[in-house]
Amino acid sequence: MTVFHRNEKREPLPDALKGGVIAIGNFDGVHRGHQAVLGRALEEAEKRGVPALVLTFEPHPRTVFNPDKPLFRITPAPLKARLIELLGFRSVVEYPFDRDFSQRSAEDFVTSILQDWLHASHVVTGFDFHFGKGREGGPAFLMEAGKRHGFDVTLVDAFRDENTDIVSSTRIRDMLSSGDVVDAAGLMGYRYTVEAEVCHGQKLGRTLGFPTANMELPLENPLKAGIYAVRYRRPDGSLYDGVASYGFRPTVTSNGRALLETFLFDFEGDLYGEVASVSLFGFQRPELKFDGLDPLVEQMKRDKEEAKALLAGVRPLSELDLKLCFPVA
Repeated sequence: MTVFHRNEKREPLPDALKGGVIAIGNFDGVHRGHQAVLGRALEEAEKRGVPALVLTFEPHPRTVFNPDKPLFRITPAPLKARLIELLGFRSVVEYPFDRDFSQRSAEDFVTSILQDWLHASHVVTGFDFHFGKGREGGPAFLMEAGKRHGFDVTLVDAFRDENTDIVSSTRIRDMLSSGDVVDAAGLMGYRYTVEAEVCHGQKLGRTLGFPTANMELPLENPLKAGIYAVRYRRPDGSLYDGVASYGFRPTVTSNGRALLETFLFDFEGDLYGEVASVSLFGFQRPELKFDGLDPLVEQMKRDKEEAKALLAGVRPLSELDLKLCFPVA
């Protein structure tokens, strides 16, 4: 995967990537609705024999417009790029979004980015995509601009679940905040996954017989505190089932930042410093405060066995889920 960052130097796009099909969107979560847009772009590119690119924006526009209300990113930029790569793309353009960029007109966006820089031959986006100052550029504007500038436009309708409700990043965020990782996975098409560096903790788990890989998640992550059945992927691609606790460790401490602490089954070794991913397969129970370490350890043993039972029967939700969360056959 090649990730391009548009900057003030106006570095040209490689000739091999010009004239392609461009999928445009924020794509936070890369959920099933986004996958419909991205899949359509791949189909068009294959049909035309041209490259397929994704144009997205970093940071997320809502973060720029509401800095005092940090947005829970379901998929921060590195994970979003990896998911897009797993879907079949080889190139992503992460365009810097700031207030100056938000003041550019819709016509300027079309001419300077889609035409002059990307040389788009076809644009694929969602039915409700808006761009330019004051969101002046909408679907009708994009269709008309395409006719004037010589590129085709495909607008993909809203993707709905089995209850005909629109699949959206907002719905997924709400589900994750309530611990409903199973239904969230149904909307995403893969298990909710976090990536972070394994950091040092209190090392209490080691003395209790449950050494953990500890990760600090972004402060704005509202994931419900509790115990989860998980799958841990190391940088070399190896996978380990495990059980993870997310929260503030009320039995052993009364302060500090929330940690995701993952106990890996059938693993011995040093994980400190590696950037790994943890995929959440099921919520087992909320975080509790125990009356001492002995009852905590007994509960941890039960959590371990419950997680093993849950993970023993899981099956891939999709090709993307298979690539991200399951061993390579």
